[in-house]
Amino acid sequence: MPSIESLADLGVREAAERIRRGEVSSAALTEACLARVTALEPQILAWAHLDREGALAAARERDVEARAARLRGPLHGVPVGIKDIFDVAGMPTTAGARAFAHTWPARDSAAVARLRAAGAVILGKTHTTQFAFRDPAPTHNPWDVAHTPGGSSSGSAAAVATRMVPCAIGSQTVGSILRPAAFCGVVGLKGPHGLVPLEGVVPLAWSLDHAGPFARSVDDAALVLSVMADMALEPARVEAPRLAIGRQLFDRADADLRRHLEGVVERLAQAGARVTELTLPPPFADIHAAGQVVLEVEAATYHQPAFAKHAADYGPGMRDMLQIGLARPATEYVTANRARLAFRRAMIPLLEAHDALLSPTAPGPAPAGLGWTGDASLCAPWSSAGVPSISLPTGLADSGLPLALQLVQGPSGLPRLLGVAAWCERVLGFAERPGD
Repeated sequence: MPSIESLADLGVREAAERIRRGEVSSAALTEACLARVTALEPQILAWAHLDREGALAAARERDVEARAARLRGPLHGVPVGIKDIFDVAGMPTTAGARAFAHTWPARDSAAVARLRAAGAVILGKTHTTQFAFRDPAPTHNPWDVAHTPGGSSSGSAAAVATRMVPCAIGSQTVGSILRPAAFCGVVGLKGPHGLVPLEGVVPLAWSLDHAGPFARSVDDAALVLSVMADMALEPARVEAPRLAIGRQLFDRADADLRRHLEGVVERLAQAGARVTELTLPPPFADIHAAGQVVLEVEAATYHQPAFAKHAADYGPGMRDMLQIGLARPATEYVTANRARLAFRRAMIPLLEAHDALLSPTAPGPAPAGLGWTGDASLCAPWSSAGVPSISLPTGLADSGLPLALQLVQGPSGLPRLLGVAAWCERVLGFAERPGD
C-alpha cells in the first residue's frame, strides 16, 4: 500500500483509476487527505467545515461499490473540497458571513449533486471571502503564510496546493478562481458563462458568476469541469499553438513578472508556438468600469432584503459596495451591460482567430498580508465577457511565491483552450510545491 504522503500526491484521474483497479482504496486516500488537513490546517485555515466521519463513511461505501464493479462515474472515490457558497446537504452554508446568513440545506447544489453522482467524496466546505467579495477569509497562502492566497475561493486553492484534496471547486465573478490558483501555484479553470448550473449557490452577480475547479494539472481540471458541466470535455490535440500576446495586459504586470513571462513566451516559441502580438479592441477601455457597475447592482439586488435588516453585520468592503449598488440608477446598469456586449462582440473574433490569448493572471505574486486578496483586473474582462479562461503556474518569484499565466478563448473554444493549456503545461514542466 502506498504511503500516506504518496497517496496525498495523487491527482484526480490517477486516483480514480487506481481505485477502479483496486490498487488504492478510497478510504485510504481520504484518510491521507485528512492527515494532511490535521498536519497543516492550523497554519493554513482552508476549511470552514470538515466532515471527517461523513467523508470516511462515503469513502468506505465507494470501496464496497468498487469491489462490486459498480462505479458511479469518473470521480469514484476521489475526495473533493467545496467552496462555502455551494450548498451541500447536511453541511452549513455560511458564505463567509455572520450567523444571519447561515443555512443548513437539505439538498445539494446542482454542481455538488453532479460531483456526488460521479462518485466524489465530499470532504467538507472551504473558506470563502464574505459573500465571495473582498472582505477576506482567514486562509493563508501555503507558500508563505504571511501572504494572501487570493480570493474569493481562498480555501479551495490553498487546500489543493497543500495536497489536502486532489481537487476543489470555486466560483469566479471577477477573478475568484484564476487569481487564487495563480497565487497558490495550482491550475484554476472556468468555462463560458452558464456552463455549470448555479442552483443552490449563493450568488454575487448572476450575469457574471461562473463555477469551476482547482486541480494540480490541466487534465484533472478538465475532468472535474466535465463532471460539473455534465458533458464530455476532452482537450483538443494541439501541436504548434497560435498564441496571441496582449501587450496592454502585460503592461499591467510588475516589471519582474513581465520579464518572467517574456522568458516563458520565448520558451513556448522555441517549443513550436506561433506567437503574435494583439491589440485589444477599443471597448476594452470601458470593460473594467462596466463590469464593476453590473456587479454592484446585481449584488445589491440580491442582498437588499437582508441588508435592510443586517447592514451592520456585513464586512466593510461588502457594505460599501452594496450601498453604491443600491444608489445606482437603472440607466447606469443598462449602459454598463451594453459596454459588456460591445467588448464581447469585438473580442470574440480576435480570440477565435488564435488558439489562445496569453497574459499574466495577476500583476504579480501574492501580496503580503491577509487584508487584501490581490488585483483581479487581468481576470475581470473575461468574466465580464463570459468566455473560458485558465491559469497555469509557470515558476517561482525570487520570493519563492508562484507566478502564473492566463489563457483565454472564445465561448465555443473550451476544448481548444484546454489543449493549448495542456501543451503549455508540458513545455513548462512546473513541478514545485509548497514546502519543497
